[in-house]
Amino acid sequence: MEDQNKNMILAIVLSMAVIFGWTIFFPQEQPADLGDQLAALPEGTLTPPVAGDGSSTPPTVSGGNVATPVETDMAEVEAGRVDIRTAELSGTISLQGGRIDDLHLNEYNVNLGDESEKVVLLAPVGSVEPFYAVWGWAGTASGNGGGTPNANTLWQLESGITLTDTSPITLKWDNGAGLIFRRTISVDEQYMFDIQQSVENTTGDTVRLAPYGIIVHHGEPETEGFYLSHEGLVRVSDGELDEIKYKDMPDFDVVPGDGNVDIVKVEENGWIGFTAKYWMATMVPQSGMGFTSVAKYTPANNAYQADMRLPAMDVAAGEVAEITTSLFAGAKEVDIVKAYEADRNIDRFIDSIDWGWFYFITKPMQSLLAWVHSLVGNMGLAIIGLTLIVKLLLFPLAYKSAVSMAKMKKLQPEMAKMKERYADDKQALQKETMAFYKKEGVNPAAGCLPIFIQIPIFFSLYKVLFVTIEMRHAPFIGWIQDLSAPDPSSWINLFGLLPYDVSWAPSLLSIGLFPILMGITMWMQQKLNPAPTEKTQAMILAWMPWVFMFMLGGFASGLVIYWVANNTITFLQQYFIMRSQGVKPDVFGNIINGFKKKKAE
Repeated sequence: MEDQNKNMILAIVLSMAVIFGWTIFFPQEQPADLGDQLAALPEGTLTPPVAGDGSSTPPTVSGGNVATPVETDMAEVEAGRVDIRTAELSGTISLQGGRIDDLHLNEYNVNLGDESEKVVLLAPVGSVEPFYAVWGWAGTASGNGGGTPNANTLWQLESGITLTDTSPITLKWDNGAGLIFRRTISVDEQYMFDIQQSVENTTGDTVRLAPYGIIVHHGEPETEGFYLSHEGLVRVSDGELDEIKYKDMPDFDVVPGDGNVDIVKVEENGWIGFTAKYWMATMVPQSGMGFTSVAKYTPANNAYQADMRLPAMDVAAGEVAEITTSLFAGAKEVDIVKAYEADRNIDRFIDSIDWGWFYFITKPMQSLLAWVHSLVGNMGLAIIGLTLIVKLLLFPLAYKSAVSMAKMKKLQPEMAKMKERYADDKQALQKETMAFYKKEGVNPAAGCLPIFIQIPIFFSLYKVLFVTIEMRHAPFIGWIQDLSAPDPSSWINLFGLLPYDVSWAPSLLSIGLFPILMGITMWMQQKLNPAPTEKTQAMILAWMPWVFMFMLGGFASGLVIYWVANNTITFLQQYFIMRSQGVKPDVFGNIINGFKKKKAE
């Protein structure tokens, strides 16, 4: 029994340590040029995608996910903008550089219940956090017909009026020296843009040009700051997933003429971009196309950049060369990302969602949760349903554990006598204890195995609740309107019965109803187990439910609801299994007797 309790304490302490470790919070100029590293070009450089000067005062921002776009560069104002209008997206494309730099997510509000302010994913220079995508062509210094388009190029709208999911637009730029560039932009019903770039060569000579795409963020963006969710550059290169935090990009090796860069040559399949907890902007070439994947930081400009540098091509006189690439810019909805991965053959696109160490559990758990949600229509009920399914799957193991607990509880009187008999000889006590266990057919560690197995399941579920956007602003019942946020109720004002504002209280102390229920159900479950005979162990176990109650009070309410459901189901399972083994636990009776005993003393 001593070994059993030690193992249990070790499992719980390990769980607490990992929880704490995983939940600790830890002027805008143009990005530099692509430089000599541009794929396959023997010489020459690319004119940098210069943006506006950002000289105006940034607007006030409400919430970390919004940046109100404003125009500051006069050339951009004169160039004008083309509207983007779909059910999911709204914004504009700047004709200066043909940049997609103003994009709102129509289905997502910055704050729960406030439809006036939508999440802004991309924003132009002059906003609080400029973040945009540009495309272009790089060419050799000689024989290129007089220049290639860059981020300052003033494009003309050749066809289309507004970009919708049924009407693309085409931009045109004539360099005046025999090269005519066109860019046709289309968007589907969700979040994928297709950008078809073409160049018509009327110079009379063959020219060598290389297409590229860039996603750039001016300044280090404001992030959630949780270790549980990757925020920064993300890419896949021929099957290898690479996640690089913003803070690590300045540590890249310096390549002369190209800044601080990390360059990977992709042979067949890959993509690159920037991801936040719920949103992502990612450039994707056509399936099977190789490219140079470049993560880049420019210290002088404090610019974070993801480059998709495509192979150079020779364009003969009188010919037209074209290439199509894609841009995903939107919410990382699991079903949508999965569909793009399958339909467009985008390698490991689903891994743009940070599934964590236990991805082999997290992914199927998310699928199971989504399936249950499709049946019940309420994410809170889906979490409870998922808990029930997991408990049913683990029932054979739980049954063995409960039977072991029942046997241990039966043996407690004999164990107490044995401890009293060998009080002065611990070695003899240990020897006799093991012999006694063997004789009775009891395995002290059997009761702890489900606890260790539950640890990765618990963290996998927490990962699902934390990183998947389906949990964001998902309601449950009554006061729980966002399962990704902590329980907003508080015991300080009797869970809203008293008309007092408790926003002043630290979240660690101002816990809600569900964290308290979690502590109570954990305590009830604990009372079914054999009581430790060693005082230190008994004290640790006695405090554990209440430590967890306060520690998890600030966690996502969806996770706490899972824990309440898990504790309740476990308690009922163990209670009835123990009764079937001839043990009749009296949880509340034991507490009442304990109080009476203390009062008598």
